[in-house]
Amino acid sequence: MKSTRLPPLNALRAFAAASRHMSFQKAADELSVTPSALSFQIRQLEEYLQVSLFERHNKRVELTDVGRRFAPGVREGFERLQAAMEVLVPSTPPNVLTVSTGPAFASKWLSPRIYKFLEQYPDIEFRISANLGLVNFAEDPVDAVIRFGGGNYPGLHVEPIANEATLPLAAPSLVEKYGGKLTSDDLTTITLLHDDSAAFLPNAVTWATWLSAEGLDNVDASRGARFNYADHALEAAVDGAGIVMGRLTLASRDIAAGRLVAPFQRSLPSQAGFYFCCLPQRLEVPKIVAFRDFIRAEMDAERPVLERFVAK
Repeated sequence: MKSTRLPPLNALRAFAAASRHMSFQKAADELSVTPSALSFQIRQLEEYLQVSLFERHNKRVELTDVGRRFAPGVREGFERLQAAMEVLVPSTPPNVLTVSTGPAFASKWLSPRIYKFLEQYPDIEFRISANLGLVNFAEDPVDAVIRFGGGNYPGLHVEPIANEATLPLAAPSLVEKYGGKLTSDDLTTITLLHDDSAAFLPNAVTWATWLSAEGLDNVDASRGARFNYADHALEAAVDGAGIVMGRLTLASRDIAAGRLVAPFQRSLPSQAGFYFCCLPQRLEVPKIVAFRDFIRAEMDAERPVLERFVAK
């Protein structure tokens, strides 16, 4: 190695990941880049250092002697850098897990299921911070967030955990008042309940959207009651106040319990979903790993049930 100046940081990160996985594909997946981009970064590093770090075979790679000597120091350097970053980030105690999420997701989805997580991890003290504000990880002692949106959260590790669909939902008692089945003409008299919590999305699904998709122009999509929290709109529907344009994930427990039914078959995909987010350098913290795996397992188990419900 002829140069004593530090090479580009991205190239070093690419080498550290590839030397750990011994696979350009797996390293690329970890860093959210394409294998060709990762390979280019490593070639840049080799040209910068004027050495060969990998032996490239048909479907695998191996470290050269120089690469094997170089890899431990590079990995240790990134571990020290991550440890230094931890000092700057407010953190919760090791046995405390604080999760920030929206009030509707907290009340309708997470809170009713969290007992399962606590049974699995009795030593973890769980805290929910229910609010719609974006977390500033540099100031807020929060371990992870679950947000509904488009998934554009710069600087964070972001994982999609659930897509969302929206459709009309009503209490069975309301449907019974109309003979056990609703028609499009009934929508001209039933109170429409509007969930305005997703209005920040450029293509949010609304009553107007759904009625247009159904080809219905005899229903005034603007009338009815409006709610700025999704859980409030769903609760109003459960109590028979009207029919809500409801988000399927948030309504899943009410659907499973028979408190809400879908009088109409058409559902529309939301232009957003639920995402698990945390700081990249804290992704492997055991309590965060445990919570992420729990959320994904619960969502995976629920998905087929909701898909069958929509397909009816």
